[in-house]
Amino acid sequence: MDVRVFDGKAAASKAAFEVIKDAMNHGIQTLGLATGSSPVDLYDDMTSSDLDFSHMTSVNLDEYVGLDPKNDQSYHYFMNQHLFSKKPFKQSFVPDGQAADIEQAAKDYDRIIEEHPIDIQLLGIGRNGHIGFNEPGTPFDGGTHKVALTQSTIDANARFFEHEEDVPRYAISMGIGSIMKSKQIILLAFGEDKADAIKATVEGPVTEDVPASVLQKHNNVILFIDEEAAARLSK
Repeated sequence: MDVRVFDGKAAASKAAFEVIKDAMNHGIQTLGLATGSSPVDLYDDMTSSDLDFSHMTSVNLDEYVGLDPKNDQSYHYFMNQHLFSKKPFKQSFVPDGQAADIEQAAKDYDRIIEEHPIDIQLLGIGRNGHIGFNEPGTPFDGGTHKVALTQSTIDANARFFEHEEDVPRYAISMGIGSIMKSKQIILLAFGEDKADAIKATVEGPVTEDVPASVLQKHNNVILFIDEEAAARLSK
C-alpha cells in the first residue's frame, strides 16, 4: 500500500486527480466511481479541468434499492449533480436499484464489469472499514450483490428523508471480489472519525471483519488521506 498523507482534503483530492490525469494521458478507458462526501473535491477538480471524458466509461460502486434515479438521495442523482452533467462520459453505469429482479441485476452488473475492466477504482471507507456497501463479514470473493442495510445506516440516513418509512432498507453493491479486479485502487479518507478504520486497513490483519483490509492483498493501491485520518498509524 502506498499511503500518502496531506494537510487537508483539498490537497489530497488534487493529488488524486493528478494520478487520474496522468493515467488518462496513458490511455486508460474505465473509471470506477464512488459517492459520498469523500470524492466531492476530486469531482470538483475533474469538472473544473480541461480533461475530456467523452471517450471514457464509468462504473459506479452502488445504489439504493427502490429509489428513482431522479430522487435527490439516489446515487444516480449524486453522480449527475457532481460529475456527469458537467463532464459526460461515453457511457456510465450505475447499478439498477429499481430492477424487478435485483439478483439478476447484480449478475448483469458483474457482466458489465467483465466487459469494461476497471482501470482505476475510487473508494471511500466507512468507520467500520466498509467499502461500497460491503459491511464487516462480507466475503472477500463476492460479486455484485443485494445488501440489507444495517439499522445504524438506516438511522443515519433518516435525516435525508421526510418520512422514516421512505428510507431505503437495501442497496445493490459491487462486491469485494469485483473491486479487487480493478487494475489500480485509489482510496480517499478524511477526518478523525476515519482514523481507526485506516489503521485497521493499513496495519491490521487481513480479515472480513474489516472489509478494506483486503486491499493489503492488491498490488496497486494508493491511499490519499489527511493528517486526521492518518493520526493512528504507527509509521
